[in-house]
Amino acid sequence: MKYHIALSRQFDLEGIHQNAQAGKRPCHVMWDISQTLRATVYQPGTEEVLPLDKVRAKVISSPQHWALARRLAHNLGSKDVIFCAGEDVGFPVATLCSSKQEKPKIIVFVHNVNRPRSRFALKMLEMSKRVDLFMTYTPSQANFLSEYLNLPQNRICLFLEQPTDISFFKPGSISQNKRRPLIASGGLEKRDYCTLAKATHDLDLDVKICAVSPNAAACKRAFPEVLPGNMSCHAYDWGDLLQLYRDCDLAVVSLFENNYQAGLTTMFEALACRRPVVITRCPGIIQDLIDSGVVLGVDAEDDEQLRQVILKLLNNPKQARVQAERGYQLMIEKYNHRKYVQSFVEQITAFEK
Repeated sequence: MKYHIALSRQFDLEGIHQNAQAGKRPCHVMWDISQTLRATVYQPGTEEVLPLDKVRAKVISSPQHWALARRLAHNLGSKDVIFCAGEDVGFPVATLCSSKQEKPKIIVFVHNVNRPRSRFALKMLEMSKRVDLFMTYTPSQANFLSEYLNLPQNRICLFLEQPTDISFFKPGSISQNKRRPLIASGGLEKRDYCTLAKATHDLDLDVKICAVSPNAAACKRAFPEVLPGNMSCHAYDWGDLLQLYRDCDLAVVSLFENNYQAGLTTMFEALACRRPVVITRCPGIIQDLIDSGVVLGVDAEDDEQLRQVILKLLNNPKQARVQAERGYQLMIEKYNHRKYVQSFVEQITAFEK
């Protein structure tokens, strides 16, 4: 079998790999997977967009995703396996490639399909007949697919590994100019920085937020209209983000309620740097880590509870160190990019057989 990977957006994977080798940034897990599987990688935006692509995009995804799907439908056959890195590219690929008499095996990784437009597309485009295997990080998404599409368990893979690059995100020295306790946070997807601001605005500490996300823009209610004097928010380059994690006394991932476990990337990056983490409760991996004592959990939009948990960790440095070490060991043993690549390749090759 020949393997193929369809990405949801453009990446300079080779350039990322070179910079990762030089220690300038984390690796991109799809580069390592593509090299292991000897897979061809496809990215949207290189094919000509036709009027029909724009019409199809009214149902789901973008015209560029449909244009890429047309190309793949022309090139792939029964001896090919195509992995789609998200539903945005996966639904078009499945729709067009599955119409062939000798269709490829189609695997789609879904992130958040339990919302109106995606639910409509799942049924209208008959994804239950077109996709051979659905993969997802979250139990809620797996349960939704099983119930909504009436799929058997062998058509859904709950893939719990996480692709955090622990060769980049790792413990290190604290900046010499740090003057008081520091809370780090980051990301934009379903983030609730208003609650974090309420919990910390009058405390003698700094709150620094890396306000950037590859997957989402900030919603209007994410930030307070005026940031407290001890809170700052801006983009960080990779080196500065790494140092932010190393400098912080704890990382806080404050979230609005959601059904797909936003905040995983920030949580695991902080754990890899041996930092204690406080995060909003969410079913799945997050709640499992809370229950096992790896991270501390708080209820959504409860600023007083968040404040008390923050003070508990700051006032008990021994407990904070024990929690941080527990999380760090878990990253070394399980949640890292090496384990991710190994498990992913095993899953894909076993499914193909």
